[in-house]
Amino acid sequence: MDKAFMARAIQLSLENVSSGRGGPFGSVIVKEGVIVAEAANQVTATNDPTAHAEVLAIRQACQRFDCFELRGCDLYTSCEPCPMCLGAIYWARISKVYFGNLAADAAKIGFDDSAIYAEITQPHAEREIPMIQMMREEALAAFRAWEQNPGKIRY
Repeated sequence: MDKAFMARAIQLSLENVSSGRGGPFGSVIVKEGVIVAEAANQVTATNDPTAHAEVLAIRQACQRFDCFELRGCDLYTSCEPCPMCLGAIYWARISKVYFGNLAADAAKIGFDDSAIYAEITQPHAEREIPMIQMMREEALAAFRAWEQNPGKIRY
């Protein structure tokens, strides 16, 4: 069964290339042996740098289930997830990820995430895009309000 789901993710990636709608990436989300969401990369089609196949499939599945967690769901993706998609996968609480191509394979065709992984380990001020902290005390007001909010929805 797993091969059929991965085959569908790969098919989505191939169809996306041939249609000219986006990059060579496809993803499906499966729950209890049924595909509940599927997507292909739409970055260039929508001018949205976050429109990766995994993120779009996660959004679709969350809308379908009307929740922000996908526990019990597996993700099949045509390529090893990038750092952004990996973050979304963890936040969504996906149970398991299956992938086809390696990040190194993607890098060979111009989709290189290694610089992002390296940036994460750098001190804020030494990153390619400097990260400058400011107004921390004022910003902490929202965190304090969150802590004290009895009606908050934890995630």
